[in-house]
Amino acid sequence: MKCMERFRLPCRLCNSEAFTAEERQVVRFRFDLQRFADGDKTEEPTAKKRSDAAKKGQVGKSQELSTAFVLLIGFAVIKVLWQQIYTTIAGYTIYIFGHLNQTVDVENVLTLFIGVVIIIAKTAMPIMLAVMVVGLAINLAQTGLIFSTEKLEPKLDNLNPINGVGRMFSKRSIVELVKSLLKIAVIGFFIYNYLKDEIFTMPQFIFYDLATSLSKISDIIFALAFQVIGVIFIIAFLDYGYQKWQTTQDLKMTKQEVKDEFKQTEGDPQIKGKIRQKQRQMAMSRMMQEVPKADVIVTNPTHFAVALKYEKGMVAPQVIAKGADFVAQKIKSIGRENDVPLVENRPLARALYASAEVGDFVPRELYQSVAEVLAYVYRLKHRRRRA
Repeated sequence: MKCMERFRLPCRLCNSEAFTAEERQVVRFRFDLQRFADGDKTEEPTAKKRSDAAKKGQVGKSQELSTAFVLLIGFAVIKVLWQQIYTTIAGYTIYIFGHLNQTVDVENVLTLFIGVVIIIAKTAMPIMLAVMVVGLAINLAQTGLIFSTEKLEPKLDNLNPINGVGRMFSKRSIVELVKSLLKIAVIGFFIYNYLKDEIFTMPQFIFYDLATSLSKISDIIFALAFQVIGVIFIIAFLDYGYQKWQTTQDLKMTKQEVKDEFKQTEGDPQIKGKIRQKQRQMAMSRMMQEVPKADVIVTNPTHFAVALKYEKGMVAPQVIAKGADFVAQKIKSIGRENDVPLVENRPLARALYASAEVGDFVPRELYQSVAEVLAYVYRLKHRRRRA
């Protein structure tokens, strides 16, 4: 039957007498839903899934957040060092214009070039170092220390124009486009809103000296920059939350993937069950091998059996085997085969079974009862020897 082959339904579902056509359709529809549900990625990614993805470089991080911090630190360092930068560049500019009458030769050009390199190092190096350190720190804070060559490996799929078009019109690309347009619009609005008032004062700068003009222009630039950076920070934090959410969505798993991963990490439950069963069998076999060494077996008489052993120098008698029902019968059978005395004492058998595990010594509160049983067994053995 097709429905049985496809959905593994009982044969009675195909029997028109058992179900109407409408009922059979409902049942098939439910199994269709179940079948598709098993393939849907509805489960949260496991720790192993996240770890494997991180090794491949697939982690939730926002480039906007790194950009925001880099801009903030860059402009902050420039503002702090602005006077020093201005003084250094102005001093060297005056030096160059003061030596324009020198002969243009290799030595003079080399001297000027070295001077320019030194000026750049003095003015730009602190900014570059601060930006580099902050950029690395923000990326490490978002993703942790990850070394992966996955993104560097060449893939032929990347050269496929059809895949390229698919990536261009993918959900992620559309979101990035909308985000970029929104960022341009918001930042453009803030720039326009700020400059519309300041732009009318700028023509007056021609009446100021160079130092005053640069000072006023720098004030306008820094004020505008920090306002824009504040807007970028808001966008960056929103983008960071979105990237985390999107990464989680991309890593979601189907129910079958969760089951397969559990089997890989924890082992197949059936195999583990067989291993535990084998371990119990081995433990039972070792326990049964100890029964012939017992001095006495205390019985219920039918439900419980506890084998005790006592040797000179032991702190107390030791439980070397115990069992209930079938195991108890097996212990008693082995005891009879090896002439181990069986003593019926229901309260003591129950107490020993409940309070002591195999290999444990008899609890202190049962010393007297066990001593009486052992004394009886020793007297019995002594009589047999005399007889």
